[in-house]
Amino acid sequence: MAKTAKSQDAAPEVPQDLPETYEAALAELEKLVGRMEGGELGLEESLSAYRRGAVLVKYCQGLLEKVEQQVKVLEGETLKPLEAARDDF
Repeated sequence: MAKTAKSQDAAPEVPQDLPETYEAALAELEKLVGRMEGGELGLEESLSAYRRGAVLVKYCQGLLEKVEQQVKVLEGETLKPLEAARDDF
């Protein structure tokens, strides 16, 4: 049996166009957070900004995970905790 009707609980679509780089995504996310914290947005705009921010966070996390895996491969799985670097100062 094919589904023909959308669920009433489905969230409105959020534009999924993502920035080309991590830095661009982070800049957009920071701008959204600033606007939300500054009280510039109405309720619906805040909800839309929150949804867009959630998409950007997920995108950034995915990019960071990919880079972490690449570093692990390059370092031969011998990453050292950051705390070890503190002793050098």
